[in-house]
Amino acid sequence: MTETLSPALPNDIEAAIDRVLKAAHDGGMTLATAESCTGGLVASVLTDVEGRSHVFERGYVVYTNDAKADELAVPLRLIEQNGAVSEPVARAMAEGALRASGAGVAVSVTGFAGAAGPDDEPGLVHFALAATGAPTEHEEHHFGDLGRGPVRLECLRTALRMLERAVTNR
Repeated sequence: MTETLSPALPNDIEAAIDRVLKAAHDGGMTLATAESCTGGLVASVLTDVEGRSHVFERGYVVYTNDAKADELAVPLRLIEQNGAVSEPVARAMAEGALRASGAGVAVSVTGFAGAAGPDDEPGLVHFALAATGAPTEHEEHHFGDLGRGPVRLECLRTALRMLERAVTNR
């Protein structure tokens, strides 16, 4: 159970956090995150369980395009060509976090948690998961215009599900 956020998290998310951390611990794996629209929420919950947070290597909150380029070596040209909220950028973020952190598994999240520009779709989020020795996975979700908080919770559910699949299938 998370220590800080437990009162605010739905039970299914609490259970998913526990499963991810236990499987990573049992498998001797370390985790990293690369987050944009979630602002570090995934990293926060992975470090909030006493006795299990040691499986978390590090997290990158890369909200701006320059941060994505500086911290994770995502080429600015890739962002300009595809947009920051895109499959190629999500993949590059996860792969960059894996390389930079030395962790065994890295998940990335980039999307629009709320209203963005006039042509942007609220609730559009791209996720990627990179793991040592495995092809990078991608998921695209259209959560809708739920508001920033609810979209972030859905992002948390998705990222945890992807991490759980990666740490239990290794």
